[in-house]
Amino acid sequence: MIGRILAIAAAEFRIQRRNRWVVMATAMMTLFALALTFAGSAPTGALGVDLLTVAVASMTTLAVYLAPFMALMIGFDAIAGEGERGTLGLVLTYPLSRGEMLMGKFVAHLGVLAIAMVVGLGAGGVVAALTGGAGPDSVAALARLIATAILLGASFLALGYAASALAGSAAGAAGAAVGLWLVFVVLYDLGLLGAVVFDGGGVFTKSVFPWLLALNPADAFRLWNVAGTDQVALVSGMAGAGQTLPAWAAPASLIAWPVLAFALARLAFQRVEP
Repeated sequence: MIGRILAIAAAEFRIQRRNRWVVMATAMMTLFALALTFAGSAPTGALGVDLLTVAVASMTTLAVYLAPFMALMIGFDAIAGEGERGTLGLVLTYPLSRGEMLMGKFVAHLGVLAIAMVVGLGAGGVVAALTGGAGPDSVAALARLIATAILLGASFLALGYAASALAGSAAGAAGAAVGLWLVFVVLYDLGLLGAVVFDGGGVFTKSVFPWLLALNPADAFRLWNVAGTDQVALVSGMAGAGQTLPAWAAPASLIAWPVLAFALARLAFQRVEP
């Protein structure tokens, strides 16, 4: 089984490399990370923190938008696109299960995302450390940011597979991917903000709101990175929400999302006719 998964992963990675997805994703993340690192150098003196701490806080906001977007753009075509090109039926004639095929794609696509996160966010962190200094806490925060960004990408990669299987066409899957990004990354927080304003500091704001944040993988990503370091929490302004929840809430949510989303994608893929 492992051999079949790795064979699919190797073939899919070659496709992504030929389509320049590895280069484009890495370049996109690197350019934005470097821009935010240099732009964030101004407040370091006023806040009394090193540049790497400010860079990590800025890159957390960058990753919460770009990691899901890149994952969905890679994943939406994984099933529907192959079905339209006529290659899905051919691949399924090989002696491998649908789960093995999907896992092979997942390994390859997650590798593309991991390269982009490690190189892009790592480049921003290295530049920040060289130009503005770095302490042990900020270095640990950078390592946590990269690892959690890969987890966040894994969640949306699997959601992209589910959308690809359920949509039935590449165009429909692309629309569903954009919709997923808008709901999880933009509209969800806007809805919670409206509820908090309406609640006016009541029970919802104090008890329910933090848990609803943790349920969303994008917000769980933010909370995990904020809760890990006091200085990052100070710079990001999310210290209150991070301290309300138990320490395990955000990590548990972000770790569970890739597993649950992949199970959903596997179930949806089972219903697809080649």
